[in-house]
Amino acid sequence: MIIGVISDTHGLVRPEALEYLSGSDIIVHAGDIGSGDVIRDLRSVCPVVAIRGNIDRGTFGDQFPKTELVEADEKLIYMIHNIDEIDLDPVAAGFDAVVFGHSHMPSSEIREGVLYFNPGSAGPRRFRLPVALGKLYISKSGIAHETQLIA
Repeated sequence: MIIGVISDTHGLVRPEALEYLSGSDIIVHAGDIGSGDVIRDLRSVCPVVAIRGNIDRGTFGDQFPKTELVEADEKLIYMIHNIDEIDLDPVAAGFDAVVFGHSHMPSSEIREGVLYFNPGSAGPRRFRLPVALGKLYISKSGIAHETQLIA
């Protein structure tokens, strides 16, 4: 199973992002969506699971949960926008991966057997940070991941 991972779009979905995400079985958006157009554009590729970020407020933001749990091929993926706000132990909860955003900086790290994956920001460029997104490749034997720079 291929999960496209995107975050911090801030209202912008680049054509390169849609091209990269094509072929995904599902897309997860780790918050700071910015507008309904983003979700519509992503849904043109495949189903989308999205959480709200700190810029997703009011009626728009209220339609998205702060956290979400996605199950894929018996693997559990926990989504939260700001990793500093996590209030549970992913190991004790049995999660295989934690997907987050907020920092706009792509990162991946395995801690105590749990993958912590931030795809970076796919929206407007901020400072000198890259424009990026990623994929998780899920199988019964594990989770592989990649980050793709798109601008």
